[in-house]
Amino acid sequence: MEGLRLGEPIENLAIGKIIEVDGSRIIAELDADLTELSRVYGGEVYPVGQFGSVVQVHFGRRLIYAFVGRLRMKADFEVERGMLPSTSGDERIIEADLFGEGEWKYSHDGHSPTLEFERGVATFPLPQQTLYLTPKSDLKIIYGHSDGTSIRLGEHVGSGGAPCYAHLNELIGKHTAILGSTGAGKSAAVAAMLHSILDMGKDPGRQSWHPRIVILDPHNEYSSAFPSHTPLSTEDGSLSLPYWLLDFHETLTLLIGKTEFVATSQANIVKAALFSARQKSAHDLKLDVNAITVDSPVPYSLETFRSIVESNRACHRGKKDPYDSILQKLEVLRDDGRLKFLMTEWENEVGDEFAVIIRQILGGNAPPSIVDLSGIPNEVAGVASAVIARTLFNLKVWQTEEERIADPVLLVCEEAHRYVPNSGEAQYGGAQESIRRIAKEGRKYGVGLFLVSQRPSEVEATVLSQCNSWIVLRIANESDRGHVRGILPDSLEGLTKMLSGLRRQEAIFVGQAATLPSRIMIRELSSEELPSSRDVDFDIGWQNDAMTDEQLAKVAERWRYQRKS
Repeated sequence: MEGLRLGEPIENLAIGKIIEVDGSRIIAELDADLTELSRVYGGEVYPVGQFGSVVQVHFGRRLIYAFVGRLRMKADFEVERGMLPSTSGDERIIEADLFGEGEWKYSHDGHSPTLEFERGVATFPLPQQTLYLTPKSDLKIIYGHSDGTSIRLGEHVGSGGAPCYAHLNELIGKHTAILGSTGAGKSAAVAAMLHSILDMGKDPGRQSWHPRIVILDPHNEYSSAFPSHTPLSTEDGSLSLPYWLLDFHETLTLLIGKTEFVATSQANIVKAALFSARQKSAHDLKLDVNAITVDSPVPYSLETFRSIVESNRACHRGKKDPYDSILQKLEVLRDDGRLKFLMTEWENEVGDEFAVIIRQILGGNAPPSIVDLSGIPNEVAGVASAVIARTLFNLKVWQTEEERIADPVLLVCEEAHRYVPNSGEAQYGGAQESIRRIAKEGRKYGVGLFLVSQRPSEVEATVLSQCNSWIVLRIANESDRGHVRGILPDSLEGLTKMLSGLRRQEAIFVGQAATLPSRIMIRELSSEELPSSRDVDFDIGWQNDAMTDEQLAKVAERWRYQRKS
């Protein structure tokens, strides 16, 4: 059997003849005896014409591989080309896209021959050559090929269990988009990738394995998936993003509001008071006052800031309105119990906590660090997200090259359409510029990005274009599918046509992190490893009695005091 494979093609897997070669696309006419669109070889049933399946053309021991993209009647093909339809009505056409080559080579030490696969095509097939299905044993070699450090995502569909690997540095360092409709398994796919990254620490020689992973989690989904994670939540007080960490524009957004008209006079008032307050604290902390700017993350007292605004107000008797609005907003923010994580007064006795705050965000040696944004009021959620993203990026900017190499960071941005929308204003507008900058420049500084979204058409196209790998699960909306087809570099028409019919946890994986464009099934996780994003079961829920007055009173208390527990 092995000699047959190497000496000549497997005739039982022949399915038709090539009738046209157009660049990287081949068109073949299926044999008339393929009545059931299947072949049997080695006890395995091979379906013919399945989207994303792999076919091959032989040149001796050299093979050319192609993805099946389309199966249709020959009459439709001929009408599309302006030809008269054939007399026979059951002839079929298969279209496939070339993607790689392989060659069987013998070793000099007498071991079994090996199939050496490489992506890209240098030898093109010719009309009238026979098209064959690819044996699953060959698929395992092709798909299992992985250079360098990689993580396992799952299995290739229709390959007989061939594992799917992703190149770690390409996946993280050059950014990845994870896209899919609600219920397609998007969050579970993200969790599977992160678990695979964390599990690398179990490999021999990697006992010291401390991935720096920060997740912006709008719905508190991921805490249940990573029991030993570092929590950053307003609920338990583990999240502290002090106001003095905000730069000038973030402070302006906080005090004036993103929906209000920011007059030049108001901006100048905030800028002058902020700069003076930082300088005073810098002097008290024995920092170089002359090197401080309005954006320098130097702790300062809110009372000092308020006093500076008050004193400046006294000097402008005829123009008190801008000062009054700033002072009033400051008092409103200070009195809001939900904003303790942001507005707690800094006192000189506390000292300089800047390094402590950065360490808190990075999460130390208990990855991942999960920022629970669900308990943060929407009016400041954008500012909070912006501070985290900007702090991570600026940390990398101000590190030395050696420090960046030793301390890379991955930022997972759930619901990316909130941060970087394709049009209109971002729901978390304060984070928009920070995420943009990481997408465009992060790879140079050691900040990787996972952009996760259920509405790819609503994510800013320039940000998505910065991703070099894509994991696309089922997408029901046609405009979203069209958007995905437009941004994928390996735009294989047959693969993207399947997006609406993919099963849960099934995805198209393309880009630099993929050995080759693939249709994969994301690996299964245990219930303890899954995010808490499972849908509510109405059938089960409605078999319970209605809530009692006592239960409703407890809910009302949590609602009233803005506490989840």
